[in-house]
Amino acid sequence: MAEPSEVVAQTASDDPEVGLSGVASLRALVEAVEELQVRRARELGWSWQQIAGLLGVSKQAVHQKYGKGERKRRSLR
Repeated sequence: MAEPSEVVAQTASDDPEVGLSGVASLRALVEAVEELQVRRARELGWSWQQIAGLLGVSKQAVHQKYGKGERKRRSLR
């Protein structure tokens, strides 16, 4: 993966192929960072409601996206 600053620069390209590639890379980066932060928040005891509020989505949406397998992970500790 390219450096984040390079990816941001790609999105400003006059070439749609380069610009859209940059958008796709940013989307993947944001998804990875969001998952990391949601998992960290849950490990620290945050509720789905707290997380959802900060992400601007419903608690059901965030739970559906990230809640799978959580009980298994927590029970393994």
